Amino acid sequence: MNVLAINPGSTSTKVAAYENETCLWKQEIDHPASEINAFARVGDQTDYRIVLILKVLEEKGVQLDYFDAMVGRGGMLKPLAGGTYLVDEALVKVLQDAPSGEHASNLGGIIAYRLGQRIQVPVYIVDPVSVDEMEPVAWLSGLPELPRLSQSHALNMKAVARKVAREMGKSYQDVNLIVAHLGGGISVAPHRKGKMIDVNDANNEGPYSIERSGTLPVYQLVKLCYSGKYSEKEVLTKINKEGGLFAYLGTKDGRVAEQRMNEGDPDAKLVLEGLCYQVAKEIGAMATVLEGDVDKIILTGGLAHSKFITQEIIQRIAFISPVVVVPGEEEMEALALGALRVLQGEEKALTY
Repeated sequence: MNVLAINPGSTSTKVAAYENETCLWKQEIDHPASEINAFARVGDQTDYRIVLILKVLEEKGVQLDYFDAMVGRGGMLKPLAGGTYLVDEALVKVLQDAPSGEHASNLGGIIAYRLGQRIQVPVYIVDPVSVDEMEPVAWLSGLPELPRLSQSHALNMKAVARKVAREMGKSYQDVNLIVAHLGGGISVAPHRKGKMIDVNDANNEGPYSIERSGTLPVYQLVKLCYSGKYSEKEVLTKINKEGGLFAYLGTKDGRVAEQRMNEGDPDAKLVLEGLCYQVAKEIGAMATVLEGDVDKIILTGGLAHSKFITQEIIQRIAFISPVVVVPGEEEMEALALGALRVLQGEEKALTY
């Protein structure tokens, strides 16, 4: 089976061709800000990105009809169970209208569907960011008007969970894991027998990250909002794009922060230690969700490339269970394997 995987990001589109589980090639298409900013809405970028993807296929000498299926990254949808979903006109309309919010990942299903329609092959999305397998008790926040939401790096977290389970000689449905995705946002989730039963919404709560503030002192936040110094948009920007490491150190590059620490900057050291401290606390909290029955803890995402960060976290959590580091992201492989599980009859495609 030949599968084309498409993963749109805010400033790039990743494309990869798979023959069964083997990646034949990967290509990242960069999108200059001057070109992306010309579109009023994310959904308006569809044709622009399709042209660039077809150009890559032409350069690779691959015809579109070479592929047996298309798969795109899932977008901002209503809460739904994890799995591989068949993309149809109804789902494309939801991704286009974006009632749950505009995000570059919405384009994954749309672009894959447009290309799939040209050659009449099935099209899928896998483990969208809105995967919600939380138990009812986990939805409670303390105010009925503000239920906790499940928005996370589900695609990568479930992919590495499956990978580690296989390495243990077990299936994802047989193990209890805690997975921490460490990137521009940070998601920490307990996985019990194949379901992600809780998670910190990386946009709203949890550890601070490269650019997100994480959980804030709520009373002080309310006072800040009503101080007259900031508009609603400015506060949201501070929380989701100018918080965390960036707010303290003025950089969104963890490698730069670590270099400053190694050169003797005490502020950089403290802020990096604080990030690790908060991640470890969140992992500890999620261990209670699993009642201490944790087979392994997994650290993944871009920041997991840092030995300093992973070791700082591990020294605080190693008493809970063994820790595995899977640096980077497995998103392209996760998309392809999700489609293959359906194509090869291992799973049934879900309908949105």
